[in-house]
Amino acid sequence: MSGIRTDRATPGAVIVVGSGPTGLLLAGDLAAAGVPVTVLERRPPAISNLSRAFGVHARTLEQLDARGLADDLLATGTTITALRLFRRLTLDLGTLPSRFPHLLVTPQYEVERLLERRARDLGVDFRHEHEVTGLRQDTTGVDLDVRTPDGTAATLRAAYVVGTDGHRSAVRRALGLPFPGTSVITSLFLADVRLAEPPEGVLTVDGRGGTFVMIAAFGDGWYRVMGWDRRHEVPDDVPLGLEEVREVTRRALGTDHGMHDARWLSRFHSDERQVPRYRVGRVFLAGDAAHVHSPAGGQGMNTGLQDAANLSWKLAAAVRGRAPEGLLDSYHAERHPVGRAVLRSSGGLVRLARAQHPGLRLVRAGVSAVARAARPVRTKALAQVSGIGYRYPAPRGSHPLTGARVPDAALRGGGRLYEALRDGRFVLVAPVADERATSGDESAGVRREQWADGGRTTVLVRPDGYAAWAADDAGPAAVEAALKAHLG
Repeated sequence: MSGIRTDRATPGAVIVVGSGPTGLLLAGDLAAAGVPVTVLERRPPAISNLSRAFGVHARTLEQLDARGLADDLLATGTTITALRLFRRLTLDLGTLPSRFPHLLVTPQYEVERLLERRARDLGVDFRHEHEVTGLRQDTTGVDLDVRTPDGTAATLRAAYVVGTDGHRSAVRRALGLPFPGTSVITSLFLADVRLAEPPEGVLTVDGRGGTFVMIAAFGDGWYRVMGWDRRHEVPDDVPLGLEEVREVTRRALGTDHGMHDARWLSRFHSDERQVPRYRVGRVFLAGDAAHVHSPAGGQGMNTGLQDAANLSWKLAAAVRGRAPEGLLDSYHAERHPVGRAVLRSSGGLVRLARAQHPGLRLVRAGVSAVARAARPVRTKALAQVSGIGYRYPAPRGSHPLTGARVPDAALRGGGRLYEALRDGRFVLVAPVADERATSGDESAGVRREQWADGGRTTVLVRPDGYAAWAADDAGPAAVEAALKAHLG
């Protein structure tokens, strides 16, 4: 080492470690709220165009809509309205009660490019080739030990630190937290290729003879191929050639679609893991640093982005001194159960998809039959995969809407709820007849609106689009008490 220096961050600053989608969304949100943010990334300053995720679900698109980004992202890909599982079961995404009743197929690098542009425009300080080597924390902040590009050891201090640095998270290791779980698929391959004879659909999925292959169209002439071969499960570092990808694809799909010109070939294994705590003092974990899942359902990146949406406004409130007691702890209380549920659902899907034992095949057939016949089962599956069905715990005796996702809706005078959320504040939405509920002071971090229709429920919508409080026929005193409780 050539020396050690200590950088004292601006009081109230937050350091985000990792510049993947989760870290970028979080950093942009904090900067939009006026919080000084530094992003540390051990990679060089370039967004790779080679990444695993390629599907953006409805709830994530809603979160991006609340930031004015959804329409730009939609322009980069193609949408599909049906997901096929186990050959016999199709989930109709077009029935989702959302402005985005589909799955957007677009590569992860498009998500990253959009979120990084927003973060930079908002003044986020990016420091690439900075590797975290340790941390210490006290009652006022966190010291991060960092190796800089020239090999210098530096110490950076911030009020809070968030590790969004992936499944090999240096922040998680520095905290000494375990990452229990197992490998659900020991050998998968990925390839980005061109096809001489493309399949008709945007997403093609099938498997037979101990193989499984999925092909997704990026819309720019490139196709993502992911698959496995039960007869050839090898370590991640075994070289992968295009001919192997062609051969497995032919066995799974009956054709390799004239595959050629691979720009990326990679092996990986798929783990199911979750850290026991998402918060340790002033340090938080989000995205793959907190949980990793099987690729079934395409929920990994989406879950991480929704972690960031949940945490960002809470951290901003804490930095500004407006966080009610327990607000930061609610991040773990709300998001850890969601991560666990995604682990179980995606793991169950991949185990049923790979089933070879006759008993498991019977289970798979039974699951498909029940889902086809029972609309409530399909509805629940859609809600989970898309992310719109998750809700957060609510105090006993609360209105049924409390803790639930609030769907986008028209507001009086024009505009939509998710447009009103774009300034990062709470939004109080009252019935049209209740002028008193919307006539208060907006300076305390709340925007006041009215429903365009004749709804009777007054709802205090959090910045992440979930109901903090709701009541029917609420009077001004009840509204002001709710604002005081949730905004400090």
